[in-house]
Amino acid sequence: MCVHAACVNDPDIWWHLRTGQWIVQHQAVPHTDPFSRSGVSRPWAAYSWFFEVIVLGLFQRLGLAGLVNYSAAMVLGITVALYHLIRRLQADFSLAVFLTFAACFAMTQLFTPRPWLFTILCFVVVLDIVIQARLTGVVRELIWLPLIFALWANTHIQFIAGFVPLGLAFGESVFAGRLKAVQNSVRPVWLGLALLGSVLATALNPYGWHIYSVAYNIAAHPGGMGQISELQALPFRNLTDYLVLLLALGAAAALAQAKRLPLFEGGLLAFAVCISFRSQRDLWAMAVVGAAILAQEIPARQKNRSRVPATALPFLAAAAALAVAIGFPAMRIDNSKLSAKLAETMPVAAVAEIQAKQYPGPLFNDFNWGGYLDWALRMPVAIDGRGAMYGDDAINRSVATWNAEPDWQSDPQLASAGVVIGPVKAPLTQVLRLDPHWKLAYEDKLAAVFIARK
Repeated sequence: MCVHAACVNDPDIWWHLRTGQWIVQHQAVPHTDPFSRSGVSRPWAAYSWFFEVIVLGLFQRLGLAGLVNYSAAMVLGITVALYHLIRRLQADFSLAVFLTFAACFAMTQLFTPRPWLFTILCFVVVLDIVIQARLTGVVRELIWLPLIFALWANTHIQFIAGFVPLGLAFGESVFAGRLKAVQNSVRPVWLGLALLGSVLATALNPYGWHIYSVAYNIAAHPGGMGQISELQALPFRNLTDYLVLLLALGAAAALAQAKRLPLFEGGLLAFAVCISFRSQRDLWAMAVVGAAILAQEIPARQKNRSRVPATALPFLAAAAALAVAIGFPAMRIDNSKLSAKLAETMPVAAVAEIQAKQYPGPLFNDFNWGGYLDWALRMPVAIDGRGAMYGDDAINRSVATWNAEPDWQSDPQLASAGVVIGPVKAPLTQVLRLDPHWKLAYEDKLAAVFIARK
């Protein structure tokens, strides 16, 4: 899927690459923002630092194809982990395959080179381990949880989500000894130790316990909820949105028929509904949780209880990886093709013009191109995709200015800028053509560059 739809036009991957480069150059993580015009005094934590170092290494070794390789490898890992989770809950082979496909297809729009792929993978693995401990009482797999959380806390801030199934299982195990309707086969002490060990493991990151205050600030003030499409609620304009809804409704109906008090499953479903229908980038939660609940609650058909031997899973994963590797040359996915696609959405030629003419800053740019300009132009930007750091006021101000709303000239970042780069069709671009303070220095089908008249 990632190979077939290979692209690198995700605007945020570029500031991630720039961050990885900064970390490698300085052999440290930043504590203030090094990329924006006002960043010197603005606190900022590179909470996905390990992901950023990984993708930088892939980019330096393989170019743009390295980013596609990352996405493809992570999606392959997610698919294998999700099938493993579902297959252990559902003996019907056909149904297990169908649920795995449905969940993966529902998450298609998230299969881009972002750190949230680590969150999806880690959440699936944690959920698998926790569910099996609850159902079987076998606790040996719980020992892996602190290691998983240590990795997770260094790759994406949403490691917090992993505490939901673990915390719910611990709470359920406490009630299981008091309520007959609650079923949980593992003793609370083991889940409690796993939870404590996982919490302690998350502190093994460059920011220590401060990572929790970062997570709280992002959750409380995400920035751009009204402007950034991935932070908005599901629009129900494509098939995947409705598939997420069907998984939610199916899981709810399955739990309604359960002959027990589904504290764990009900809590998971409530969690998934809350975050998935609030933000498009979190729809993975409903896809994974919905598929897992359906796999557990739907009775398997006897005639389809065929099983793939556990020893065959590594070979199947290797075969899938080989298919991905073959897919690159078969579909002619190379850096020249990816570069051409990139130039269709990012101001590649405009950046080259600014660098060739050495136009002086400060720079004024729009939100969508900020991440690419972080990486390509190496000039402090007005704004980029780190919405939580900038906050709603800064994002709304930028959007209003680029829409050429009545007070656009009062934007202090525009007034102090030496060069402006933006979409050729943006309203601000049209009014700057007529403004005597600005001179059109470059224009193509995608971008326009203005320099301030002296």
